[in-house]
Amino acid sequence: MNKKIVVITGSPRKNGNSFAMTDAFIRAAEQKGHSVTRFDAAMMNLSGCHACETCFKTGKACSFDDDFNTVAPAILEADAVIFSMPVYWYSIPGQIKNLIDKLYSFFVVNKDISGKECGLIACCEEEDLSIMDGVRVPMERTAALLRWRMIGEVLIPGVLNTGDIDKTDGCRQAAELAEKI
Repeated sequence: MNKKIVVITGSPRKNGNSFAMTDAFIRAAEQKGHSVTRFDAAMMNLSGCHACETCFKTGKACSFDDDFNTVAPAILEADAVIFSMPVYWYSIPGQIKNLIDKLYSFFVVNKDISGKECGLIACCEEEDLSIMDGVRVPMERTAALLRWRMIGEVLIPGVLNTGDIDKTDGCRQAAELAEKI
């Protein structure tokens, strides 16, 4: 069955390592017949959540009209959501964190977005795989809170410079993640 997949990236480096893995995932997903909608959070206007709890009162997910109002309908329609990002300062990059925080809007109005599949693609400079915990754990807990099924994680350490990903199997692993949808 062909599925609707939303891919949300968190890197400002268009030619970076996480983008290379994202591209590999998208190519593999589209080859399987899935439709993919990609949102590059770092290139979007995404303010932080104001905790005003007026979500969806204006007919849009966020009362503060930013690009989350473009992403939210796609998430509602999606069968799967894939997050792709580098590790920044041992955590989720700010470029994508505002978007993740605004997922709260679905709870404010009791919009049921459960049952989706979710995946994580991440990379970091350091070789120690535990460095990924600052991204992996929050994303696993986010999926659990939303009642999404985590289908897989691609966690690639030891990449910093553009092209370093080519010295790993990260792009292959990202493409294989598409096989799990």
